[in-house]
Amino acid sequence: MRVSETYIRAAGAADDDALGALDRATWSPLHAVLPPPVPPYGPFFDERHRAEDYLVAVCEGAVVGYVRVVPPTPLASNAHVRQIQGLVVAESVRGRGVARALLRAAMDKAWADGAVRITLRVLGHNAPARALYASAGFAVEGVLPGEFLFDGVPVDDVLMGRSLTGPAGTA
Repeated sequence: MRVSETYIRAAGAADDDALGALDRATWSPLHAVLPPPVPPYGPFFDERHRAEDYLVAVCEGAVVGYVRVVPPTPLASNAHVRQIQGLVVAESVRGRGVARALLRAAMDKAWADGAVRITLRVLGHNAPARALYASAGFAVEGVLPGEFLFDGVPVDDVLMGRSLTGPAGTA
């Protein structure tokens, strides 16, 4: 999938350093539930975060974004669902449709993997992400009030989801 000179592709092991650097550069309390990373940095990919679960956005030869799409649980009764567990875009390309392209590609990947539903979790105070997801047809399906505390301030965990009926989540 292409957005002007940006395209989306499957991640590979060779993307480890670039994704780690992107993850550190984009860390923000707006979306992160973990503290900022500190050196020494470990690998981006590990046994729980496999390269095959990621799609990356590439612009002018550089990785500028990623989305992680995985089954939400290992249960067979939940195998028809995929969950977005991270969507990151470099500051340098924000506002150019990269996040929207990654989101569409995530829905395509979920559909290709046999999913009929896709879900995600987003922090309540992350208005830009919530607006993006809503514009792509995701609806709020639940709120865990005050699920996280950041510097003593409670922040809601918002659960969103939508059905998939074809590529790019077309209805």
